[in-house]
Amino acid sequence: MAETHPESDPIIYRYTRQQALADGVLVDLTEWAKETGFHCPVACTAAVWHGYVVPREGLRSLGQSERGRGHDLLWMLYHAIRRSRRKDQLLFQVIFLMEPERQETVTLKVICGPGDEGEPVLTILLPNED
Repeated sequence: MAETHPESDPIIYRYTRQQALADGVLVDLTEWAKETGFHCPVACTAAVWHGYVVPREGLRSLGQSERGRGHDLLWMLYHAIRRSRRKDQLLFQVIFLMEPERQETVTLKVICGPGDEGEPVLTILLPNED
């Protein structure tokens, strides 16, 4: 059986953050995040975006919008990071209005990792996503 050396094996294919954003696997929140006080790129997974940031149709008449829900998400993340001592990932909670009379406290995960050029980037995910 041949030995492999992962650190020296050539990379055959690399799926970049830029490709994930272009494909819709990640949704870029960077411009909104700058308004909240973030200084690095921020994105969320499509599952977070479609599951929580985009309001269900019945909630729009109650003033719910992607922009407002995105702001809530980023604001709670901002404060969770400020309170945290951990640097690479953490869990935080956001309360979303899910139906006209039902709020849901959602636990999300944020990972700080290198972007395509090695720069720090934040990615917001569901706790079971990698």
